[in-house]
Amino acid sequence: MNKYDLIEDVVRRGEVSFKEAAVVVNSVFDSMMDALLKGERIEIRGFGSFTTRTYKPYMGRNPKTKERIEVKPKRLPHFKPSREVKKLLNYK
Repeated sequence: MNKYDLIEDVVRRGEVSFKEAAVVVNSVFDSMMDALLKGERIEIRGFGSFTTRTYKPYMGRNPKTKERIEVKPKRLPHFKPSREVKKLLNYK
């Protein structure tokens, strides 16, 4: 499912126009991105939580040339599914 499919699903379930559904979906994603950029945790009960993880710099290797390279510190998003989602995925 991509963003367009999600908007269409909101249109179908909510009986709203495509334009209104697009505003809602985009607003939710924008709010989530803003929270992650601020380092905040996002928790959606029954679905899961989103956080950012900070990774320290380290020496890596270019897989093509085998040359050692320095990998800079970085922050990456992390998703942890809820128990309900795990249960649905593994027992249905």
